[in-house]
Amino acid sequence: MTELEQRLLSVIQDAFPLEERPYRRLAEMLNAQEACAGGDVRGHLTEQAVFDAVENLRRSGVIRRIGGVYDSKKLGFISRLCAGKVPTAATGAVGDSALELFAAAVNEIPAITHNYVRSHEFNVWFTVIAQSEAEIQKIVDGLCASTDLHDVHILNATKKFKINTVMGAVVPEGSRQLAVGSGVILSDVCSSEMSLRAECNEAKQSPARVLSDSDRARIRIACNDIPHTLTPFVDWGVSCDALRDDLVQKRMRRFGAILRHQQAGFAYNAMVCFYAPTAAGAVLAENPHVSHCYERPSFEDFPYTLYAMIHAQTAEELDRYIREAAESIGNPEYAVLHSVRELKKTSFSFFG
Repeated sequence: MTELEQRLLSVIQDAFPLEERPYRRLAEMLNAQEACAGGDVRGHLTEQAVFDAVENLRRSGVIRRIGGVYDSKKLGFISRLCAGKVPTAATGAVGDSALELFAAAVNEIPAITHNYVRSHEFNVWFTVIAQSEAEIQKIVDGLCASTDLHDVHILNATKKFKINTVMGAVVPEGSRQLAVGSGVILSDVCSSEMSLRAECNEAKQSPARVLSDSDRARIRIACNDIPHTLTPFVDWGVSCDALRDDLVQKRMRRFGAILRHQQAGFAYNAMVCFYAPTAAGAVLAENPHVSHCYERPSFEDFPYTLYAMIHAQTAEELDRYIREAAESIGNPEYAVLHSVRELKKTSFSFFG
């Protein structure tokens, strides 16, 4: 990954410019960064150079999608994490027939966005988004009837401590290291070059409105990947002002690049579940290596209530980050569920 690509990733995950010429705006931001740092801007970046760098990140698979990340609850949907068991011959490797049949069935269900094999007795964990609890239960019941999935527990989030964060790029030596976190902006950037997301976070939240047909049409489009052009919003036929309003209204959490963590340098991760008090969630949320942190209800044979996704570049780093996270909240009992296989990872298409 080039230095330019790393610099771009520190910006566009959290705040891809919602402007008619977004790549020109990005070039202006990066050039301003150089000027603030006292760098030589005679060979300043052009709109085309920035576009080419982003396109390379898309082609290489580092960027999975550039688009809107919406709050399902604000749009009238609910999201549930499901834990279950599927018999496997070994650890869930490719070739386990029951697991492959389960994965194939899940791939046919748009409401299921994420599906992982994890290193635990409850070895499959998947996320379902729907408009009611009854609809989610129907989906789970159908999977149990058509596959070898069993002992399923449908878990809501009783408290959210950290969600919808961005992954820091591995930056060149001598630059500030960006870790897993939210609200990332360019290091040493001029104060006038604050990201749109930061501006929206300062804005007052307006009362929720009933979504119009045009709102639904826009959100449906914005859940996809922007066109591969210099004027993606024009070519999408979507108003940047309306997308900004989605941010201000808190319907959209961010508009930006969603990464494939492995290709971005974070090849190791685990869902670490702690048997800890609610207050520990706030501590874990401050950990730069934790991307998501929720409190969820315990269930039979699984007493843990605090879930944290921890990411690292090496297995050794991951082990150390997990130990440090546990120490930070008093070393409670915990279970480490390593990500053995990613069976599905997609974005939900609202109103699709």
